Amino acid sequence: MNKPLKSLEAIVAELEGYDPQALQADRVGEFLSQLVNPVTEQETLGIFQALDRTLAQDVISPISVPPHDNSAMDGYAFVGAQLSPSQALHLRVVGTALAGAAWHGTVQAGECVKIMTGAVMPAGLDTVVPQELAEGVGEHIHVAPGRLQAGDNRRHLGEDVKAGHAALRRGERLGPAALGLLASLGIAQVSVLRRLRVAYFSTGNEILSVGEPPREGAVYDSNRYTVFGLLTRLGCEVLDLGVVPDTPAALEAAFLNAAQQADAIITSGGVSVGEADYTKAMMKKLGDVAFWKIAMRPGRPMAVGRIGRSVLFGLPGNPVAVMVTFLAFVRPALLQMMGRTSPAPPLLKARSLEPLRKKPGRTEYQRGTVTLQANGSLAVRTTGNQGSGVLSSMVQANGLIVLHHQQGDVAAGDEVDVMMFDGVI
Repeated sequence: MNKPLKSLEAIVAELEGYDPQALQADRVGEFLSQLVNPVTEQETLGIFQALDRTLAQDVISPISVPPHDNSAMDGYAFVGAQLSPSQALHLRVVGTALAGAAWHGTVQAGECVKIMTGAVMPAGLDTVVPQELAEGVGEHIHVAPGRLQAGDNRRHLGEDVKAGHAALRRGERLGPAALGLLASLGIAQVSVLRRLRVAYFSTGNEILSVGEPPREGAVYDSNRYTVFGLLTRLGCEVLDLGVVPDTPAALEAAFLNAAQQADAIITSGGVSVGEADYTKAMMKKLGDVAFWKIAMRPGRPMAVGRIGRSVLFGLPGNPVAVMVTFLAFVRPALLQMMGRTSPAPPLLKARSLEPLRKKPGRTEYQRGTVTLQANGSLAVRTTGNQGSGVLSSMVQANGLIVLHHQQGDVAAGDEVDVMMFDGVI
């Protein structure tokens, strides 16, 4: 059951150190976690259609996997208690157990059964010597001392999943491995949460859409396309509302249209202090909205709140700032709205290959290229120019170097945190 929606005033009252004019980056996540609720509507899909969807209910296994004790190797099955640490074990082969067909027979002391990978372990046998460790000729093999322990190379009934236990939990993403696990249980359909609907539009009279002819003072809108890609990668249903002119009537119509259709609304542009436009005024008119100056670089201005029951994220206009604020703040909030229970990917440690200048008092997200070193550790260097309009640097980068609020200059060789892009951008 979802928690009751809180007003922004109530959230602020519970947030220690809240200052909208100098908000620390780590406070943003705390605020947004209180602002959003997961969707609750469910649908049933076949497992071929369920990839990357969010599980709506625990999946209780109807069977045990594996359904019987079986061999993990091609080799010979026998009673492990016969092994000696000082003497070779001599065994006579009395049968063959194949995968998919149980072998029925009796095995005495000093005997074994040749067995294939996945075959059911014959009754009473508990150990398998791999074929390459079994020396001998014809129907007689021997196992050298010290090469094996009782119970080796035997898979136990239910060691993967036990019947009646939860195989997958509500809130998990159904990735490729999860689809395979469902299939291994004989489950053809699964209940998932519906896709999150997110409406997006850019604002500004200076914005051109792809296909329009250039004009003096105008720029082509890149944000619409990067945000579309980020939302699509996340698995959202994207409602593309295009570019909205900076007029009160157009903005009001766009916000109301978005709020009627979407769980979340994302805009870019129009939230900076002193901008000569109507976006902020319309957000205030139509919703419960807070305007922030986040102590970060890039991406200082941001607006958050609600219009109706839709959550609003007003992002800055610079292309890199849009992507950084989305990755750092909006993406985790949308995952929470999608019902995901898994935490955000952890920050990784990498050694900086160059000195980095950093003033304490703000969080910086520098574009970086992370590489694997010969000793197995990670190293990172910046992509160069860190201007918030240098979109090509986000193409060159494979992660963000996260320099935290109180952190100062970084010397070459120092460890830093990195947020990897893999599977996100």
